[in-house]
Amino acid sequence: MDECERIRDLYREYWNCMIAKNADGLRRVMSEDYYLLHMTGVKQSAEAFLRGLENGTFNYYSADHDSIDVKINGDKATMIGRSRVVAAVYGGRKNSWRLQGDFTLQKESGVWKMTSSRASTY
Repeated sequence: MDECERIRDLYREYWNCMIAKNADGLRRVMSEDYYLLHMTGVKQSAEAFLRGLENGTFNYYSADHDSIDVKINGDKATMIGRSRVVAAVYGGRKNSWRLQGDFTLQKESGVWKMTSSRASTY
């Protein structure tokens, strides 16, 4: 498996963990300083996001991936994932979104880790 495919698998694992509310699994794919920039402009640490996942602020039900584009430059990479996601967040109704995640990644001890993501729609 080449490095680009490893990163695509990481994106799929990220969504599988989000749907399963698997905080430990997400911690394994995120760097210690990972942060998420929400569509609202709010910047959230990994731990704050994981608390929201665990307490029901963020509820993800499915994610069908339309594309996962990866660019690698040494031990750093960028990835743009586009997925059709069914979710209920911040107390809202269950809804379907076309979410784009713009990720940065870094290879740490030979393992790719997500260092940041920025959410938008497409």
